[in-house]
Amino acid sequence: MTPAGLALYRLASGLVSPLVPQLLDRRRRAGKEDGARLHERLGRPSEPRPKGPLVWLHGASVGEAVSLLPLVPALIARGFAVLMTTGTVTSAEIADRRLPEGALHQFVPVDTPGAARRFIAHWRPDLVLFAESEIWPNLIEAARQSGAGMAIINGRMSDRSLRRWQRLPKSIAHVLGGFDQCLAQSEEDAARYRALGAVAARSVGNLKFDVAPLPAEAAALDSLRATIGRRPVFIAASTHPGEEEIVVAAHLGARAVHPDLLTIVAPRHPQRGEPIAALARAAGLVTARRAGGEALTRDTGLYVADTIGELGLIYRLGGLAFLGGSFIAHGGQNPIEPAKLGVGVLHGPHVFNFTDVYAAFDDGGGAEALAGPDDLGPHVATLLAEPTGLAQMQDTARRIADGLGGALNRTLDALGPLMARALERGQ
Repeated sequence: MTPAGLALYRLASGLVSPLVPQLLDRRRRAGKEDGARLHERLGRPSEPRPKGPLVWLHGASVGEAVSLLPLVPALIARGFAVLMTTGTVTSAEIADRRLPEGALHQFVPVDTPGAARRFIAHWRPDLVLFAESEIWPNLIEAARQSGAGMAIINGRMSDRSLRRWQRLPKSIAHVLGGFDQCLAQSEEDAARYRALGAVAARSVGNLKFDVAPLPAEAAALDSLRATIGRRPVFIAASTHPGEEEIVVAAHLGARAVHPDLLTIVAPRHPQRGEPIAALARAAGLVTARRAGGEALTRDTGLYVADTIGELGLIYRLGGLAFLGGSFIAHGGQNPIEPAKLGVGVLHGPHVFNFTDVYAAFDDGGGAEALAGPDDLGPHVATLLAEPTGLAQMQDTARRIADGLGGALNRTLDALGPLMARALERGQ
């Protein structure tokens, strides 16, 4: 019997279905949807279903999509076609650029009963893998009714999410009961899943440690390095609203020690590039925007890297980065990506999305937690003035990132029985 809370959710999501096109169009005007692919959000595909066994991988945004990338070639090698869905424009562009032959991308449909049914009826997945903390009841129920094998992979469940779901214990237990397996990033995450009803949840590690280092275009890297020369570089990556003001203040403070300091800001949402540039100019900084085609020169104080898919390029330009989403209550951003490239990491106190990951880096010395915004400038100035200490931080970050791998093989081993069943079903 469907729990009352879940039944109410399905009723409400069905009733709002007629309004969804208007809501999606509003998001399109705000730059949050791809106007040419809005039909995908309604469960109407842009591509035919490939023949044979199909795995559907779903990750919410950039971080989840990137964590799934190592699985894709392994699944293709085992005989599957792969469909990856995500929910953001940025993640779609990265998926379209980095998915190999044999895999395709679609936007995930909104979680209404009709869109979910249309999506599943077209794609007919044989195996469904939901990454991290994505829980969409209508999509999960439609997939379950189709008979597909289902698993949560790289599962993450924060304390905040745990408390929220505990208000609807029967509903979340019913939803999680639709999964054959729950493979979590850590034992703490697994314990939270078990507390919500995924009784067989277990930890196999974090797939993000098995992602290859972010790529960079060689010619662009050589050109930027030639322009930067020997200038000290500080990177502020994946910043959120309210954090760029902190970064600008930190730059101004650190510039007293390093007059030729270059700060590169790569915002979490690239469409915010112009407001960030305006903020820097108002503070008296010579500023250039990469997306606007404005050249980085030797006079540039703050360079806004407001493009998609170039973090690998940006991280290779400097050895010290502040990761955003951590001075606000967002929960932090992924420190594994810069660490794999030998970049030391600074972050604020709000890293609850990556608690165990940051603990490993902080405890080992590859990252450092800052108590508050006023600490950023002094730490940047000090670390850039101590090349030996910064080099040790960088080497430690890379060593920790490399040493925590192995989740990919453990995930594939755990999924073995489900994959065998899916291959047989898809013949």
